[in-house]
Amino acid sequence: MKILTIISGEYGERHLQNIKLHAPSSWSLETWQAPTILPPIIDYPEEYIPEDLPAADLLLSFAEHRGVAELLPDIAQNIGAKAVIAAVDNEVWLPRGLSRQLRGWLERMDVACATPKPLCSLTEHDYGITRRDRLSYESKEISEFARYFGKPNLKVEVDPDTRKITSAAVKVDAVCGCARHIADGLIGLSVDEAEEKAGLLHHHFPCLASMTKLNDFNHDTLMHESGHLIVNNIGEQIKPYKEEKYITPGKRSSS
Repeated sequence: MKILTIISGEYGERHLQNIKLHAPSSWSLETWQAPTILPPIIDYPEEYIPEDLPAADLLLSFAEHRGVAELLPDIAQNIGAKAVIAAVDNEVWLPRGLSRQLRGWLERMDVACATPKPLCSLTEHDYGITRRDRLSYESKEISEFARYFGKPNLKVEVDPDTRKITSAAVKVDAVCGCARHIADGLIGLSVDEAEEKAGLLHHHFPCLASMTKLNDFNHDTLMHESGHLIVNNIGEQIKPYKEEKYITPGKRSSS
């Protein structure tokens, strides 16, 4: 699969480097460094898009400017892309209204589009747009990407005698590489402390998703939502090994 990645700063650079390190050898990856300054209204997209962008099956946008989103349909057409993934880890870079417009523009071009919010909500068949709502898509290119990068999925193994984590294999990494970082930090931890430690590892990586509180995420932030996704993945697997403690007035017991 041929991929063109658009970046404009540290956020995109981190994602790009992780993909380069861990993508299948059958993928080819090219990069365009988008302008960091664009006008509020782009009347002539061709003035900002290089003529020599390489052909690609999948277009990835990690740009940190809303103006780049307005260029994506023209870029997709120019390079012959069959699908587009535009990350929504900060609404300043890609507001929700523009996300809807972008999906509509590309749909009319018969180009599949995913705008995962946060980016690590992407799976092989759908992605999040609010805490409760998800959109499905049909695209073999996006699905193939999400098979390796998207909603984190670790395979956690626990020693039943010591209740300590013995391994944490990365089945699906976050695009930024955070899941791999967390997996490395889980080895040897007791299941009773693993979820809290995973949350700290996620925060200190650090996650670069926005810290702005959003109404459609119950007044929480995309950084916290991203953390919940991987902590929940770990929590489901270690739950059978945890000791549940119950407290009653004047008495404490565990089972």
